Amino acid sequence: MGEISNTVLGGVLITPASYAFAIWGLIYLGLIAYGIFQLRPRLHADRSIRQASQLLIVACLAQVGWIFLFTLQLFWASVGLMLLILLPLMGAYLALNRAGMRPSRQRRWLVQIPFSVYFAWISVATVINIAAALYISQWGGFGIGDRLWTVVMMGIAAGIAAAVLLQYRDRAFGLVIVWALGAIAVRHSDIALLWITAAGLALGLVALVLLLPWLVPARSRLPKSASAPPAVDPK
Repeated sequence: MGEISNTVLGGVLITPASYAFAIWGLIYLGLIAYGIFQLRPRLHADRSIRQASQLLIVACLAQVGWIFLFTLQLFWASVGLMLLILLPLMGAYLALNRAGMRPSRQRRWLVQIPFSVYFAWISVATVINIAAALYISQWGGFGIGDRLWTVVMMGIAAGIAAAVLLQYRDRAFGLVIVWALGAIAVRHSDIALLWITAAGLALGLVALVLLLPWLVPARSRLPKSASAPPAVDPK
């Protein structure tokens, strides 16, 4: 996949530097931690965990298919499967954050953060995947240059990250977008418009992360009775 990105898709400007994809190690580590954590019998009755696990299975199966389609360079077909990864992860993310309460530290590190990192990176990957498909199709961009479109897409990604930060106080999601923007700035250090925009947006998100405690009040902590549901589902 890296070879295809660097050769066939070398002209896709929104693609970050190669080192950025090392984040997959963190994603897989988080998913393994979640997989072990959700096996606990006391969590079997937790509706949000059940929903997240079911949707995660769909996303993982779609990702297996996506790898095959991408390596076969069927880019538009791979966009369809990328959306089939993104949408279930969005549903799982919303299910886990629906309670509106601050989770325990253990649940935050073993559930919330793994999904946040995975969802954020797939959001970035979806933009890159669509850009790759358009690039292969030789899309004219309505007369707008590639560099300006890249600036627009980076702005949209940063805007989404800012909205998630303010709505859910989700630093992990925001920092993943910072990671991607930083890698885009590094890759295009020879193109002033792109690296200045990427670096500026990344710094803006970092500032938002740091100011978050003053901008958005902390939610109440999830009570023990809610974080540790009974083994038998009331239904």
